[in-house]
Parts: sequence; structure tokens; C-alpha cells
Amino acid sequence: MSESILQEFRNTGAYLKGHFRLTSGLHSSEYMQCALVLQHPSIAEKFGAELASHFAKCDIVVSPAIGGLIIGHEVARALGARFLFTERDPATSKMILRRGFTVRPGETAVVIEDVVTTGGSTRDVIETLQSAGVKVLGAASIIDRSGGRADLGVPQVALATLEVTAWPADFCPLCQEGIPVEKPGSRPSA
Repeated sequence: MSESILQEFRNTGAYLKGHFRLTSGLHSSEYMQCALVLQHPSIAEKFGAELASHFAKCDIVVSPAIGGLIIGHEVARALGARFLFTERDPATSKMILRRGFTVRPGETAVVIEDVVTTGGSTRDVIETLQSAGVKVLGAASIIDRSGGRADLGVPQVALATLEVTAWPADFCPLCQEGIPVEKPGSRPSA
């Protein structure tokens, strides 16, 4: 399965090579631009159904905005669940529910992300839900760039797990070579 997922990224130009600043702040020579693969509804539906197949019924599917929106919606559709998303509070940088979204204590949830590198955004969503009394059954992503090492505190699955080298900006060999860095993700550079 993993190779067919990666082939979809290659076919759609979503598997990028170069010098990138990731959402985590780390630098890498590879970037998975999920928006380019998920712009194709048939692929998004297929990926969503595959991720959903790893979970039993749940009340809600929750994703961090913006990367997890399309795939989270597709997973919710496949599970017959409500779909919500979190956004970063500009004042605290914490993930919060806005736009009238509410959860109830005792509800069950699955957290869906497009790509996990360190797991920070996914953990933030999980903590937001747990602090509201929601039982998080698990988390999933299309791509796990951590090689399976990101600890989310709940069971997790990915359609493809990669060993991708990433460096702190201060120790990035691509920076040291003077190669310009790109920030293709959804969050602005710091």
C-alpha cells in the first residue's frame, strides 16, 4: 500500500525535492505537498476510505486546519461521523475549536492529519479534545515522515511511513551550502 500511495504523490507532482522549511521549523530536502494530491477528489476519497478502514465507529473526526481539512472530511464521510477542525489561537498558538464547533464529554473521536513530522499539531488537537472530555480513539495521517517515531499518545496509523532526514535550521547542511529555503506549507514562516 505504501508504494501505491507514494506513486500517487509522484504522479500528481506532490512529492517535492529541494530545500524546505517544515511546519515544525525543521529543514528537509523532501516535502510532501498533500494539497497537490488531494486536489483530485477521487484520490482524496480513496485515501480517506483507506484511513477510515483502520477505525471503528466514532462520533467525530477532527483535523488541524489547514492541511488536515480535506483528508479529515473524507475520513468522516467514510465513517459516517461529524467533521470538525481546530485552528491555532493567534494569542496562545494553542489549537482551539472555533466557528461554533462544539464537542461533548464522552464523545469519541479520531484525529486526522495530512502529514506527521514531529506530531506537534496532532498532539495539540488530541489535547484540546481530551481537555473537553472527548475520548480520542486514535490518530492517522496520509504520510508519517517521522519513520514511526512521533509519539502521539494514542494508537496511530499512516498510509505511508517514510524515513526523511530533517535538520534544525542551525545545523542544516542545505543552509550551509547557501541553497535558498522554501516554505511551501500552510503556516507562515516565523
